[in-house]
Amino acid sequence: MYKRTIFKEIRALAKEFRVITVLGPRQAGKTTLCQMAFPRYKYVSLEDPDIRLYASEDPRGFLKEYRKNVILDEVQRVPQLLSYIQTIVDADNLKAQFVLTGSHQLELGAAIGQSLAGRTALLTLLPLSLNELQQLPSISNDNLDELLLNGFMPGKHADHIETSRFYRAYFQTYIERDVRLLINLKDSAKFEKFVRLCAGRIGQLLNQASLANAVGVSSNTISDWISVLEASFIIYRLQPYSENLGKRLIKSPKLYFIDTGLAAWLMGIETNTQMLRDPLRGNLFENLIVMEILKSKLNRGKDPRIFFYRDSHGNEVDLIIQNGNELIPVEIKSSQTWHKSFLKGINHFEKLFGDRVLSGTVVYGGDDNRTTENYSLRSYSYFKENAGLDVTVIGGLGSNTKRKDR
Repeated sequence: MYKRTIFKEIRALAKEFRVITVLGPRQAGKTTLCQMAFPRYKYVSLEDPDIRLYASEDPRGFLKEYRKNVILDEVQRVPQLLSYIQTIVDADNLKAQFVLTGSHQLELGAAIGQSLAGRTALLTLLPLSLNELQQLPSISNDNLDELLLNGFMPGKHADHIETSRFYRAYFQTYIERDVRLLINLKDSAKFEKFVRLCAGRIGQLLNQASLANAVGVSSNTISDWISVLEASFIIYRLQPYSENLGKRLIKSPKLYFIDTGLAAWLMGIETNTQMLRDPLRGNLFENLIVMEILKSKLNRGKDPRIFFYRDSHGNEVDLIIQNGNELIPVEIKSSQTWHKSFLKGINHFEKLFGDRVLSGTVVYGGDDNRTTENYSLRSYSYFKENAGLDVTVIGGLGSNTKRKDR
């Protein structure tokens, strides 16, 4: 058994809030996390049809039996329970009286906002980070292509399931159980084509009209399907950074997948050799780093506040990390060889935002790690050893270094 980085945060919140809610994709480890953090709590899965029927038809009787010190798994299956939970926690005023988990942001988010606002702490648990993956002794994560291919789902690694088999089953179950629960899916073949096309556009600007034409559905349908993928933690939309710089800035988000293993399987990549030669390997590497930084933020219960920068003249920075009024530009390159051209977008961004910009960072596929007066160079392996580091200071390792050549 391995300990998740978010464990410390969930235990701290349990001392302050009456309800703890953990959101995240299926099989990311939410149940295991909650049972480890609250080993003496009763565990109830609302995926069980009999229990779900009991909770739906007699919520008062159900919550009389499970009134406190209980983990309610996949609570979005019976969202009406939250109104009754509100009444109970207001009356009892106990800390961490209920621990809830959910896999659907749309259904659960609205219900929580209405019933448990101010009463629950919200955490998001994503699949394993690079550092967490190292805790599994039988897993080698020194090969970058293997990392991109195998992904970060705990169950896949803990149970030693062959990669293609795991993601095939994961995706089939996702469509049959989650997608059909969220929308009235009439043509699963078109939806599958849509998801595969999304995987092929990782790290690119989201163009819904282009997707609609390629799939053969309306733009409104694509918009709905994008919302479903995001709500069920399949994709992540990285928003552009904008600060009143006029109409020159790109306004569309960039598309990433929560897990590179699923994305690679959807692309048809099944071996390390295929990964090494695939033209989208660099996009998958970028996806990996963006998710590592997102996980590092979420695992500490922080608002991610990460963006990208791109203008209509082609100037761009892969990632902007905002820390208060300070900005850290991060360029991501899968190349194993450093080149000064990696700093082009960072230099442009620094000219625009001046002293607000900390020393820029380049994360690349090589092995070197160094910090100079003008930039920081970080290997992807850096994240394996530094899960405890707050990535808002990744550029200067906490020194808030400003560039000296401005």
